[in-house]
Amino acid sequence: MVRRKLNEDILGAIDVGTNAVRLELARVLPDGSLETLHTERDPVRPGEGLFKSGVISREVATLLIATLRRYQMLCARYGARVRAVATSAFREARNREELVRRIKREAGLTLDVISGREEARLICLGVLQGKPPKQRSLCIDIGGGSTEVIFAEGEQPRELWSVDLGAVRLTELFEVKDSVPRKKLGLMRDYAREMLEGRVKTAHGLPPAAVGSSGTIGAIVAFAKTENLGHATVAQISRAVDALAAMNAEKRRRRFDPRRADIVLAGAVVLEAAMLRLGVKTITAVDRGLREGILFDLVRRRGPAAGDDHSLADAARALGRRFHFGEAHATQVSRLALRLFDELATLHQLPAAARPYLEAAALLHDIGHAVNVQKHHKHTHYLILNSDLPGLSDRERQLVALIARFHRRTRPEPQHELMAPLTPADYRLVRKCVVLLRVADSLDRSHQQPVREVVASVKGRVVQLGVRARRSAELELWDLQHEVDFFREVFGKPLQVALLRSRSR
Repeated sequence: MVRRKLNEDILGAIDVGTNAVRLELARVLPDGSLETLHTERDPVRPGEGLFKSGVISREVATLLIATLRRYQMLCARYGARVRAVATSAFREARNREELVRRIKREAGLTLDVISGREEARLICLGVLQGKPPKQRSLCIDIGGGSTEVIFAEGEQPRELWSVDLGAVRLTELFEVKDSVPRKKLGLMRDYAREMLEGRVKTAHGLPPAAVGSSGTIGAIVAFAKTENLGHATVAQISRAVDALAAMNAEKRRRRFDPRRADIVLAGAVVLEAAMLRLGVKTITAVDRGLREGILFDLVRRRGPAAGDDHSLADAARALGRRFHFGEAHATQVSRLALRLFDELATLHQLPAAARPYLEAAALLHDIGHAVNVQKHHKHTHYLILNSDLPGLSDRERQLVALIARFHRRTRPEPQHELMAPLTPADYRLVRKCVVLLRVADSLDRSHQQPVREVVASVKGRVVQLGVRARRSAELELWDLQHEVDFFREVFGKPLQVALLRSRSR
């Protein structure tokens, strides 16, 4: 017991990038800062050959799993709470689901394949932690397969952009192996410029100075900048691109770390294009990024304070407004669903992590109305799956989408094609959350919010649900009867509903 208490504040972040795999272990200090305990970087390249073949090769997968197994053993030795994420290479690999299952089975790690926007959010958190609330910052991160750009005020991102343009991807696309002729270099520059123009919309008030958070940017800035200065100008980066293109492979390997030498030219081309697109005059390299963001995110999610994090709910409301959802109904259903989740915790025995999934699904369950009223639950599922909800991995977004999908009509049975791929634990989580959502939705069937309060409790072999209404709730109580059988099927106890007398004010 003493060992567990000592290790409760030890966190681990694993970053499965396109060009390398990294581990960072840190201790949370009393003031909320982090003390690094252990770091590792292994030159496993999940993105090697991927952007042409579409798959992570068997040889790379074997090396990756062996590396992650070792990382997991280190995390277990420290007693760390760990989160492992994968970025661009896994986002695009056709065999990613198979590999995620193998990693879980053979390395004992749950690997979250995060979206580009979620990657950008975590980078923002890692780089800009502690910035004054009104300070505007611009951060650029160049990975192997993608580039993330973040415009933020304080620690909070205002704009997040993720572009499928990275140092490994560009190197493979243009087959950069030795010195690069001027014509070919021009094509690389044009390609990078066009990719950024198509995805990054310049915003008003961008600062003229940026920070670069990746190792690739650190190497380029160190090469390009004037000695004794901490930053490089855009003109210096452009000159660095020309100089790197003129070098042959051997010269680049002598000048740079061998792990980065063969992709540094492509990285410099991307950095030059990003600075020109954003109107950035100078860039400073920092040694914080995605891994620190993962760690700070874990700090925010731990303990009682985690329940006060409304970022996912805020993101869900913002998404709902894009599709002109009925906000009063969505808010009411969310409020009732969370009340049921909290009061019936001993019955459903779901992890605390399921609560925000239920909240997001409840807020978004009707957004499919924007496409088609009759089949809105199916369109809701599609819209959630294909939207970015900051803070969610692909798996978590899938769970939210499924909970919302089954809020009406078809029940989430094991033979359903959408439920079949789930693990047993995720299957149970979705079914239980769906029941709570369907009950909550029934209690606002009129969309007029007549229900003021619900009181739920387990009394022996039955579950009692008291409903207190501010006006007639006959439609709600009638509709709720359609969910009683499903409630009993999932929770093994009958649901008894009673209308409570309104309290005098």
